[in-house]
Amino acid sequence: MSESTKNLQDELKESAHRIWLAGLGALSAAGEEGGKMFDRLVDRGREYENKGRDEAKKQYEGAKSSAEDLWNTWSEKLDESVTKALHRMGVPSRDEIRNLTKRVEELNAKVETLKPRVTPAEEGHKLLSSTGEVIGTTKVTA
Repeated sequence: MSESTKNLQDELKESAHRIWLAGLGALSAAGEEGGKMFDRLVDRGREYENKGRDEAKKQYEGAKSSAEDLWNTWSEKLDESVTKALHRMGVPSRDEIRNLTKRVEELNAKVETLKPRVTPAEEGHKLLSSTGEVIGTTKVTA
């Protein structure tokens, strides 16, 4: 073998060996950096998940608030419509019934105070207390 062929073979061996070593170095770096890269990806995934959760919560709260506002608006309008319809039909409102009931109770109390305290009987009149108990009698003379 000639000197140049031997040099060429040595150079090829050396080159192949360097390529082999570069491959081993890449494999080692990938192993070391791969774990670090995996950890960084996990951290980024957590951040993204938290952002997504926060955004979903904001969306939920916004939708809930809008639904509550809409419900309150329609509920008030429905109440107003029903109240107007009942009023047109002549049905008294709760306040009107409450006021009428109070007035009837007051009138009943006044009527009770105007009732005579004495009731006629065959032999005379019975004297009654304000609670209706007989407290005495009187004799009618003709």
